[in-house]
Amino acid sequence: MSHARKIVLFHSPNTRSTGTLILLEELGAPYELRVLNMQAGEQRQPAFLAVNPMGKVPAILHGDALVTEQIAIYLYLADLFPRAGLAPGLTDPQRGPYLRWMAFYAACFEPAVLDKAMKRDPAPAMMSPYGDFDTVMATLTSQLRAGPFILGQDFSAADVLWGTALHWTTMFGLVPETPEIKAYIERITTRPAAQRVREQDAVLAAQHKTS
Repeated sequence: MSHARKIVLFHSPNTRSTGTLILLEELGAPYELRVLNMQAGEQRQPAFLAVNPMGKVPAILHGDALVTEQIAIYLYLADLFPRAGLAPGLTDPQRGPYLRWMAFYAACFEPAVLDKAMKRDPAPAMMSPYGDFDTVMATLTSQLRAGPFILGQDFSAADVLWGTALHWTTMFGLVPETPEIKAYIERITTRPAAQRVREQDAVLAAQHKTS
């Protein structure tokens, strides 16, 4: 499959798909946006449910390949454009840590943050996918402290994922804005790709409010 084909990104402003859009910009990938107005409920209409029955963004089409789920999309795209250098190769010693931190986000961080936001007690330690919130945050903070990026000196797709997520979760008070987290967010969100997407999302969000 040629990766010269455009990536079609199903996107809604200020959602999880914003990070995917930033990643596409960081990769220099050719892409086409198909924007959904979630305020109008377009993500629940049959046309999009045929793409993703979960009714969630992001989702991408690349030729005949349909990819949903945020982490799968990041891994797929970063591997698809290796020249951008945002994913360690299969024989790179950093490949394992890279996959670890991608999986840690989905398996530990998001469930822990959601349980905390909903004021739910975590499952018993033997059953919980993440243990407890404080341990998740201590593990993450320790990695950021060694920085400047998740993989140390090398910026990667993992940083697009974590930088975007921490920006939103600290903004809503779901995650404490420790000095390490604050400095990390600043490093990621001031990159040109993130700034371009933020400006574009602001325009799209304003259009959706008035449509």
